[in-house]
Amino acid sequence: MKLASLKGGRDGRLVVVSRDLQRMLPAGAVAATLQAALDRWDECRPALEALAHRLEAGEGERFDEAACAAPLPRAFQWADGSAYVNHVALVRRARGAELPPSFWTDPLMYQGGSDSLLGPRDPILMDDEAWGIDFEAEVAVITGDVPQGADATRAAREIRLLMLVNDVSLRELIPGELAKGFGFFQSKPSSAFSPVAVTPDELGNAWDGGRLRGALEVQRNGELFGRADAAVDMTFPFPALLAHAARTRPLAAGTIIGSGTVSNRDADGGPGRPVAEGGLGYSCIAEQRTVETLRHGAPRTSFLRFGETVRIEMRDAAGLSMFGAIEQQVRRRAG
Repeated sequence: MKLASLKGGRDGRLVVVSRDLQRMLPAGAVAATLQAALDRWDECRPALEALAHRLEAGEGERFDEAACAAPLPRAFQWADGSAYVNHVALVRRARGAELPPSFWTDPLMYQGGSDSLLGPRDPILMDDEAWGIDFEAEVAVITGDVPQGADATRAAREIRLLMLVNDVSLRELIPGELAKGFGFFQSKPSSAFSPVAVTPDELGNAWDGGRLRGALEVQRNGELFGRADAAVDMTFPFPALLAHAARTRPLAAGTIIGSGTVSNRDADGGPGRPVAEGGLGYSCIAEQRTVETLRHGAPRTSFLRFGETVRIEMRDAAGLSMFGAIEQQVRRRAG
């Protein structure tokens, strides 16, 4: 089952979307918003699935990804992990920071802003290119109620939906914030999410209960930038991330947990090569710049500038888009 939130009101209007992302049916008679459906998931799911069956039988009106807000336009919680330690190691290396051995056994996680999540076509509005505007292509899950202290097995049962994320980062603001010893804030503006969120059963063999298999395609200005497999080199699967987040507090239904930037090593065990050199490329600019620094002594790729675009998408084995595409342009904020 695929769910989306059309723009309208602060929390959008819930619709069910066909598997091929071509048609939709309004779900307001079941639940006005996705959050309302998550709050009564056991009750709402059968009725939503009935709408999905009607869509596959040919009913529905045209679905337009550009009309979508984020599946949860505002969420009770958005926490981003860093499940791909290869990415963490590279980015820390660029800052001259060592990677503690505990990073391989204890996930990193930060709590982001969840009150203004961006839709898949919303622009990235910034005041200054000098902030180091970067994209980060990720996978995320939306949970049901996860009890405090839940282990990974228990937490896995509360994974309700999956979606894609562009976790925008302002790289030139990060070092100063981290130097204060109190974490990210200004360097992590609003994140954007895919048009649809998908139930795990809809993903078939691509979902193994903890990892999502498939190439996460990233384009910069229409050119392929990365195609890393989201299941490969994922040190911490989603149930482990959920258990980490719930260690000292419960997670309410509608919590979003991100995977962190998807990152693959090269076949020889190295940090990965650009697409232009036959590699899988990268899911963020910072990683490519780090590899360039290691190889050439300095970065060669710029961060995003006003007018540039980024597109993030994942396709199934038949080549069909699974979540729809995040496609954003970087623009100067007016006023």
